Amino acid sequence: MPYGEFNEESLFFVKVNSLIKGPAITCDQHITVLEAARLMQEHDITGLIVLCDGIPGGVYSVRNLRNFVADASARAEDEVVRDYMSSGLITLNHKAYVFEAIFKMAKHNIHRLALLDGEGKLVGILTDTDLLRSRTKTPLYLNQEIELAQSIEELRGLSSRLLETIRFAIKAGADARSLVQLISHFNDSFTLRIIALLEEQEGISLPAGAAYLALGSEGRNEQTLRTDQDSAIVYRDDLPESAQEGIARFSARLVDALEQVGVPRCPGNTMASNPQWRHSLSEWKGIVEEWINTPKPENTVNFGMFQDLRTLHGDPDLEGELRQHIIASVKNCFLFLPHMARHIVRFTPPLGMFGRIKGESRGEHRGKVDLKKGGIFALTVGVSLLALEAGTVGGSTWSKLDLLGEQKFLSAAELRVIEESFTFLVYLRLQRQLRSFSEGKPPGNHVDPLVISDREREQLRSALKGVNSLFKILSDRYRLNSIAR
Repeated sequence: MPYGEFNEESLFFVKVNSLIKGPAITCDQHITVLEAARLMQEHDITGLIVLCDGIPGGVYSVRNLRNFVADASARAEDEVVRDYMSSGLITLNHKAYVFEAIFKMAKHNIHRLALLDGEGKLVGILTDTDLLRSRTKTPLYLNQEIELAQSIEELRGLSSRLLETIRFAIKAGADARSLVQLISHFNDSFTLRIIALLEEQEGISLPAGAAYLALGSEGRNEQTLRTDQDSAIVYRDDLPESAQEGIARFSARLVDALEQVGVPRCPGNTMASNPQWRHSLSEWKGIVEEWINTPKPENTVNFGMFQDLRTLHGDPDLEGELRQHIIASVKNCFLFLPHMARHIVRFTPPLGMFGRIKGESRGEHRGKVDLKKGGIFALTVGVSLLALEAGTVGGSTWSKLDLLGEQKFLSAAELRVIEESFTFLVYLRLQRQLRSFSEGKPPGNHVDPLVISDREREQLRSALKGVNSLFKILSDRYRLNSIAR
C-alpha cells in the first residue's frame, strides 16, 4: 500500500493535548440534575465532568439525564448529579498519544476521556468527536476491522496493515516507546478477536476461574515484529478436571490460530499449549519458589520470562496473587538478586578494545551484531531485577525505569544512559525488522555495523557502552566480585 494513502496517520502519533479545544466544562457533585442539564445546553455539550471536593470523580452525560427522566419518581429540581453520575472516571495523561486514547475508548466503550496533568489535575476533555475531527481514521478503522473480522484468514490479511502503519509511524517520527506500545495494542486486539471467534464459531473458550497470561516482551507491552508467542495459563486450585481439559483445548487451539495469523510459536515451547506452562495458582506459586530458591540457568531463564506476566484474557485476580507471591518470595531469598545479577552480566555486549563493535565471528550472521542478545535482553532483565528489589513486578522497561528514578534507585545520569541505550536498540531493531519484511525476508535481531550510517554506528556504540554501565551498577549493588563463581 503506497504511503500516500496514509497521509492522515501522522495525527495518530500527535499528543492528545493538541486536540483540546478549550477548558473542560465541569460541575460540582451537589448541583441539581436540572442545573446540569442547563449547563450542558448552554455549552452545547453532551457531558460534564463531576468534581468531588475539587477532584474529578465521574461523568454526568446525556445518557445519565435520559435515564433520570425515564424515572418518574424523581424531580430534576430536587436531585443532585452525585446520585446519578457515572463513577469510575476513565482518565489519560494529557501527554499521551492519540492512538492510546483511541484504544482506551474502545476498550471501555466510552465516548470521552478526562485528560490529567502529571499531578492528577484536570486539564481538558477528549471526545470521540474530537478524534474523528482530527481525521485519524485509518488506524481507528483498522482496529474496528479487527473487531469485526469473521475469520482467522481475514485477521491474517489485516496483519499486513499493521506493518504499513508502523512503517509510516517511523517515517512520521514516532518514538520507540510509542511504536512498541502501538504494536502491542494491535497484537492484543488480534489475540482477543481470535479468542472471540473460537468461542463464537467453534465453541472453544477459556473456562471461568482461569487466566491466559502474556509473558516476556508481550507481557511488558514491548513487542516488535514479529515477537514469538510466550504465554501461560493459571487457574483456581478448585477447578474441576473437566474445566482443566477445557483449558487444554483452548490453549492448543489458540496457539494454532495465532500461528495462522502470523505470530510464530516460541522455539523453546514457552506457550500455554505446553502442559509445563499450565498450572493451578498453588502449583505456580511452588514453581516460582523453586525458580527463586534454586537459581540455576534454566530456572533464571524461566523466571525472567514469567515475572512480566500480564492477564490478556480471563480472571485478573489470579495475576495479582502471583505478582504478590513473586515479590514476597524474592524478599525471602536474599541470595536470589545477586545470583540473577551474576547471570545477567554474562551477556556481555559486543564491544572490543577502544570501543570497537564486534560482529559475530562465524555462522550465517558473521560480522553482524545480535541486538537482542548483545544489549536489549541484558537491559530488560537488569532493569527488571532492580525493579524487583524496589517491590514491583511487570510493566514495561520504560515504566520500571520511571519507578527506579522516583525511588532514587538510580541517579538521573544513570537513568538517562540506560534509557537512551534501551530506546535506541529497540528502535534500531524495529527498523531492521521492517526492512527485512519489505525485502521478503523473515525479521530478525541482527544488524551489520558496516552498512548503517556513521551516526547510527556511533549511537550503537554508545548504547552498548550503556549496557556495560548497567553491568557496573549491578556488580557494585550486589557485590558480584565477592560471590563464588
